[in-house]
Amino acid sequence: MNEMNELIELTQLDALVEPKKNKKEMVEPKDLLIYEREYWESGFERIAGIDEVGRGCLFGDVVAAAVILPRDLILEGVNDSKKLTEKKRDALYDIIMEKALSVGIGYADAETIDQLNIKQAARLAMKRAVEALEGVPDYLLVDAEKVDVNIPQLSIIKGDANSQSIAAASIIAKVTRDRLCKEDWDTLYPEYGLSIHKGYATKFHREQIMARGATPMHRRSFLGNLLGEQHTLF
Repeated sequence: MNEMNELIELTQLDALVEPKKNKKEMVEPKDLLIYEREYWESGFERIAGIDEVGRGCLFGDVVAAAVILPRDLILEGVNDSKKLTEKKRDALYDIIMEKALSVGIGYADAETIDQLNIKQAARLAMKRAVEALEGVPDYLLVDAEKVDVNIPQLSIIKGDANSQSIAAASIIAKVTRDRLCKEDWDTLYPEYGLSIHKGYATKFHREQIMARGATPMHRRSFLGNLLGEQHTLF
């Protein structure tokens, strides 16, 4: 096969795999600094983006991140962490950690989730992430939530797809939690496949809970009838 035929075949394959983009997306990339610029121009210098991950998991902490980026910095490729490959998230994690003025991480464990409910636990993790920042931010941009701190803030629906600061926080939170699943938590409970499903309710995960019982890090309020008469083994 000559190089031209090979190029044609690769182009045709890409067309099958890659979703078509409309002309507006191709010509006009989304501006993820619209909200940040509005508040920078209003005098708020240190703007923190806030997001959390792990809300829907059966196992482990909900993890939140707060990220303050330098004014007018544009991070190419930053987007909602769920839309990125693991390799891309890991690369952007390193860039964000290097470029950010400050990064804070907050956690709420399974026991807290069971005591409070997942919404309140996620908000608590967000609060802890803000409190873990170096210095107090001037303004918060939050992904569809309210953080219980005395700082001006704006809740943005689908914030991780509309604000670079929130998207950066989404990446930091996602990579942080995924690494806990693949390293610390999978080492503690290797039979549950945490490194693969990250604590979500996959068929294998549910089968292992039924066979082995729930660990102390499973969210018992999420398990419902799944456990039945099963007893905790740990």
